[in-house]
Amino acid sequence: MKYKMSFTAGTLLLKESVVISNLYLETRDWNVAREQIISSNLLQSRTSSSSKRISAETIGRLKCLKEDELSLLSSGNYQEQIEIVWLSICRYYPFIKDFSIEVIHEKISIFSTKLSHEDFDVFFNSKLQWHEELENIAETTRHKLRQVLFKMLVEADFLSKDNSILLSTLSPKVFNLISQNSAEELLIYPITESNLKGYLNG
Repeated sequence: MKYKMSFTAGTLLLKESVVISNLYLETRDWNVAREQIISSNLLQSRTSSSSKRISAETIGRLKCLKEDELSLLSSGNYQEQIEIVWLSICRYYPFIKDFSIEVIHEKISIFSTKLSHEDFDVFFNSKLQWHEELENIAETTRHKLRQVLFKMLVEADFLSKDNSILLSTLSPKVFNLISQNSAEELLIYPITESNLKGYLNG
């Protein structure tokens, strides 16, 4: 699977994701929802081009969610909304999913709490052999990708501003939805092995 590396188009986009998921659940049509967002400037963007770019990015992510996941994003509490948005990001961007599992989850498993820029660079370089699409990414773009990913993690409350990993406890509703699909997806969240076993054995 090729890595899609266009995630500099937006960070977590939590507010935008909730607005658009609400519209989709009303209309059941992504195109209609997108037209309403742009024509009424529901995302309160400064320009029409910005509204189009952000709505396209957000809809691309949300299309990766199932109906019951979209419903929870629309009606859930703040924590549940963040967790569902993160799920959509990891499905849309396998690079971020793999980073979350192979770097962040691995650090948690060895009780390491610091996430460094070097961790990103080492991970990126390790994927070059398997993903030739990464070879043509300029150094400046690579830095931007790292900056945006770290900002996403901070906005999701998975990372502090000094780059310390913040452990979380997964919402039972989100756990139930994900476990029906793929237990591996539980690893995209910064939860400990003991908590993970508790969820799976509970």
